[in-house]
Amino acid sequence: MVAAMAGFAVEDGFLKAAAREMPLGQVLILVGLAGMLAFGGLARWAGDPVIPRTLFTPKMALRSGCEVTGRLFYALAVALTPLSLASAILQATPLVVVLGAAVIFGERVGLRRWLAVAAGFAGVLMILRPGLEGFDALSLLALAGMLGFAGRDLATRAAPPALSNAQLGVAGFAMLALSGAILLAVGGGPVGGGAVGAGAVGRGAAVLPPASALLLTAATAGFGVAAYAALTAAMRTGEMSVVTPFRYTRLVFALILGAAAYGERPDALTLAGAVVIVASGVLALTGRKA
Repeated sequence: MVAAMAGFAVEDGFLKAAAREMPLGQVLILVGLAGMLAFGGLARWAGDPVIPRTLFTPKMALRSGCEVTGRLFYALAVALTPLSLASAILQATPLVVVLGAAVIFGERVGLRRWLAVAAGFAGVLMILRPGLEGFDALSLLALAGMLGFAGRDLATRAAPPALSNAQLGVAGFAMLALSGAILLAVGGGPVGGGAVGAGAVGRGAAVLPPASALLLTAATAGFGVAAYAALTAAMRTGEMSVVTPFRYTRLVFALILGAAAYGERPDALTLAGAVVIVASGVLALTGRKA
């Protein structure tokens, strides 16, 4: 799980860099296609169909819609906001899943976990600081992405059990490619005006990327696929209540990467909010339901 979180953090860093040299939508399409190819190969190697009929069900359609929402808005947040801020807000995903499990699936959630969920949302507000000086509307992109990922995780529980992890991987990266297509259709050029200037790229136009952009995109895909595989291994071989809290190591890696690669220096309120989210999440995930 720790290796998976490190991989996802590095993936975000490469994505942020690639989006400065070519349209973010184009980056997502290429990464999505690479992931589909990788997991499609794993599915075929296991003797499973790459795209089974069970993917085309109402429950999977709901999961796919949430996946597109999560990937689209979180990718925008990574590209347009500090990496540490987007990662901090993302850490509230397990808390939303706990809330959704109680409301949608009728799971019993005790007072301790309800308090943890409330504290976690307070931590998110500390980072967003709505109505206060320092509020950045772009941070709402990370919030929308987090809600999308939480919906995906909840919908995954209702997914047909016959679907393998490789098949779910194909579906997930297909939604990433779809997110990129949507973004490319409505967006503009590279984020931040990189080697391929934003002014030279027409609205929604793909570009012929330089070699550096292709290398950054390949690194994004490589780390993304490896992290997904590590995450799958962690959830299969370890007890969920034991391995899930280690998801929060992603924030540590994101803070280090953001500071080292992009010179990010989160303010005290952002760091305090991140600590509150992580502490409440660990409390909710490791505490008893009673």
